[in-house]
Amino acid sequence: MSAPSSRVGHDCSHERGHITDSRFYGHAYATDVSRRIFCDICRYQRWLDIEAALALSQAELGLVSPEHAERIAAAAHLERLDLELVRSEIRRTGHSLVGFLRALQEACEGGAGEFIHLGATTQDIQDTGQALELAEVLDEVERELVAIIGILAALTRAHAGTLMVGRSHARPALPMTFGLKVASWLDELLRHADRLDECRGRVVMAQLFGGVGTMAGFGEQGPELLERFASRLGLGVPAVCWHTARDRVHEYVSTVAALSATLARILDEVRTLSRPEFAELEEAWRPGKVGSSTMPHKRNPEECQQVVVLARLAAAQVPLSLQAMTGEHERDSRSLRLEWPVVADVSHYTLAALAISHRILDGLIVHEDVMAANAEEAAGAVCSESLMLALGEHVGKQSAHGCVYELCQDATSRGLALSDHLRTAPSVRRHLGEDELALIFEPTRYVGSAPQLAARTAERAERWLASRAAESEAEADAEAEAVA
Repeated sequence: MSAPSSRVGHDCSHERGHITDSRFYGHAYATDVSRRIFCDICRYQRWLDIEAALALSQAELGLVSPEHAERIAAAAHLERLDLELVRSEIRRTGHSLVGFLRALQEACEGGAGEFIHLGATTQDIQDTGQALELAEVLDEVERELVAIIGILAALTRAHAGTLMVGRSHARPALPMTFGLKVASWLDELLRHADRLDECRGRVVMAQLFGGVGTMAGFGEQGPELLERFASRLGLGVPAVCWHTARDRVHEYVSTVAALSATLARILDEVRTLSRPEFAELEEAWRPGKVGSSTMPHKRNPEECQQVVVLARLAAAQVPLSLQAMTGEHERDSRSLRLEWPVVADVSHYTLAALAISHRILDGLIVHEDVMAANAEEAAGAVCSESLMLALGEHVGKQSAHGCVYELCQDATSRGLALSDHLRTAPSVRRHLGEDELALIFEPTRYVGSAPQLAARTAERAERWLASRAAESEAEADAEAEAVA
């Protein structure tokens, strides 16, 4: 029996087949910025800008007349491009760029269209366009990352001494502070900021080398042309052609996917600690937000879960970008065609993860009283190391470990209150008095250097934020001077 046919009306053009483009669910998988960057119509304007930059740079070196270059630049505007011609030519020729070049040629006046794309090859334009896309994504990543680091630095500072239970392997472990937990998130994001800076310096590169990377179509002026072309577009200058050397793109994909994974670690911890049995953290709630279609009481941590979903989707792009590195000879579209969806998808997912994380962390509710109560309730367990070390001063560390271990396991097996069992055990009371035991079983006295470590991390983040602000101000001043 055949499947039922679609009942969608004939007026639907069926243009939204990917989750990032969905009018209904796309906001959870992409952002307005990511959709703008990877819009296939806007991509043509980016390619037009590249062709104009090429012609104008060639004119400076006498490879194209200034008049023709100016006419090419004048025609390089999306409203002058016949997009239906581009579309039909792609289908007719089976080529990804020739239709675009023919449409641009028709838009040029005075025969200037004969001189577009002179000496370049398709992948020069497309790779350069992709580099411009990556630059825009990295700009947006930095904006979001600066905001999130600022929020976490403030949280770290505010909660440097906030007592909570430190957990390992899903069980209470030792006392710690919430500020130290957040400092771990903050420290990891600062490392990502360093990676992203280094990544930008390697991946945001122009491509202009011709068919097999020799620059033969530019005569002897290829290297100088590349310098001018890249400078005009604000891109880096590679030493040699990278048509099949795709490590740059893989580095980008893996770097932003790793950032998404860190965001997932942070937000999944928020999700876990918002469980009623912990109730230490909570996503901000708003009236009208629904957790379930059947259970009215539900306040599900949906956005925290979505960040994990996005990180998993981002991670799925990494092996594909790795496979794109195995291109053959000097050109291989099996790599290029693999990258087009991979780069767009990992960028959509990462920017969406950043936007959602920013929103959650900015409104994060911290229940300090519950954190302290949980620590007090688990004092018998989380203070066992403190007891062992104090007892060890009398009987030796290894013997003390064996003694406290036996007492703890016995109490757990028999369902006894651990703190009471330890305090009253003859093997403990023989060496430690009531006053000393009271101090040992006070969790706030066994957080070690947690407050100092948290404050130190917050200070480092604050210095980083100040340096970023200074750099942004200097760049704005330079741009203002250039305009003047």
